[in-house]
Amino acid sequence: MAQERTGVATLKGNPLTLLGPELKVGDAAPEFTVRKGLEDINSSKWNGKVRIISSVPSLDTPVCDAQTRRFNEEAAKLSNAQILTISMDLPFAGNRFCQTAGIDKVEVLSDYKTGDFGKKYGVLIKEHNLDMRAIFVVDANNKIAYQQIVKEMTEHPDYDAALAAAKKAGATSAQAQA
Repeated sequence: MAQERTGVATLKGNPLTLLGPELKVGDAAPEFTVRKGLEDINSSKWNGKVRIISSVPSLDTPVCDAQTRRFNEEAAKLSNAQILTISMDLPFAGNRFCQTAGIDKVEVLSDYKTGDFGKKYGVLIKEHNLDMRAIFVVDANNKIAYQQIVKEMTEHPDYDAALAAAKKAGATSAQAQA
């Protein structure tokens, strides 16, 4: 049975129960499996790269849409970094969203099948079976370099803090590479 945590997050002021552990900076990043199309993708695929993992409840909501678009813009400015957006949306909905929104630099992945990411990163919402809005930065050594579980689901994460943590963890400006 997954660990249950309360007092961490709300939806329109109503408390939510998150399933899974509380990850802290310095912890080893748990390995997880998500879906892209009909294919299982293991997070070890990105080992050795700095990763910004953007967890969103659903791409079909305004804040999740904006969050994914913002990281897609930022991805163009970074090198040696992979930005992942993970939600419980079906993979086909994620593909449609990317095509419609012009998302081409962020890897949009689905946690719908098993909730593996949500359970291992402590962001699976018990009441709704959605992943809570959160940001994790994982360094090239597979350690958590930054984490933010957004207190209120309808609010934006701290983009600047996440991007600064990614740069500190080794992501570099694309202009510096040119």
